[in-house]
Amino acid sequence: MSRRLDRQRARIVQRLSLVAAGAWILFILFSMFSPSASDSSPRTGHPVLKNFSAIKGEIARIRVTTSDGAYNLLRQADQWVLAETGGYPVRSDRVTTLIDGLETLSWGERRTADPARLSYLGLGDPRDGGNGVLVEVFARDGARTGEVITGRRGGQTYARAADETVAFRARGTLPPLHTREPWLDLDIIDIDASTVSAVRLTDRSGAATYLTRTPGSGPRSFRPAPPYQDDVVASALGVSTTALAITRLAPVNVKPASELAGRATSRHITETFDGLEIDLRAWRQEDGFWVTLRAIEAGEGARRARTINERADGWAFELSQFDWQEFAPDISSLVRPPAATNEMQPPRPSDFQP
Repeated sequence: MSRRLDRQRARIVQRLSLVAAGAWILFILFSMFSPSASDSSPRTGHPVLKNFSAIKGEIARIRVTTSDGAYNLLRQADQWVLAETGGYPVRSDRVTTLIDGLETLSWGERRTADPARLSYLGLGDPRDGGNGVLVEVFARDGARTGEVITGRRGGQTYARAADETVAFRARGTLPPLHTREPWLDLDIIDIDASTVSAVRLTDRSGAATYLTRTPGSGPRSFRPAPPYQDDVVASALGVSTTALAITRLAPVNVKPASELAGRATSRHITETFDGLEIDLRAWRQEDGFWVTLRAIEAGEGARRARTINERADGWAFELSQFDWQEFAPDISSLVRPPAATNEMQPPRPSDFQP
């Protein structure tokens, strides 16, 4: 009997110990992640950027600094542009989200004043290689009207004054700021693959071809057309990939076309069944692979061409090397002259040189 009671007492003590340990763990977690009296601050609930609502109409520039460098959003008349691209327009929806976020961002609970712990909250000073993001706001006269270092961890936004080491949770949200590329409005062409009827190509050697297909045919139906109708398709996949390349145009960067050096490497002219023509030229530069383009459309409306040209005229767009190669293949990799007459053929016309 006494042994049974001893075992029962041991089980009870063990269970009570587990309950106590669990309660202690919950207490520790609650203490770590829940605000307490010591977390409160006179700033709590107040805007991170004072008087931002009153002066936001006068904002002329927003500079964002990360450990990788800085970029500047500039207000020009009724639009915002990215200074580091030579003034290419940025996405208005992202600018609106940023300005609204800065206006509504407020101080939450105080987190730490230990400089060594700031990086754990994503608040390391980027000017010293830290992992935070410094946002500075400037008025039309060049005066800085606000600045804050922000960071994110575990889905939560944190903030601190740029000249202080006291970190707070922040109430509100900001768009991702670490890279400048998502700001660029580079979705300049929207063409369905089924509408592409033909493509004219000239490569770096001056060789040329003209590929067409009939309405409703598949992507591998492109064939050489006059004056190249006797050529043989060397790669049906290569031909269709190049012929439909414009439908997958995906720039990763942009700069003024005036900064391009030399001449274009190749030329790629897309035609659609309904009369739109896009003349693209491929440029290989020391700093990457670039294209320029211009649209032409018959008819009084010509709205599609006008819309494209409004966004593309005067600009060069960077592509990945893989994407760029789709616009600048060697003609010999796509088609070849008939073998029996290869030596007898006169030089083929190429009146659309790069």
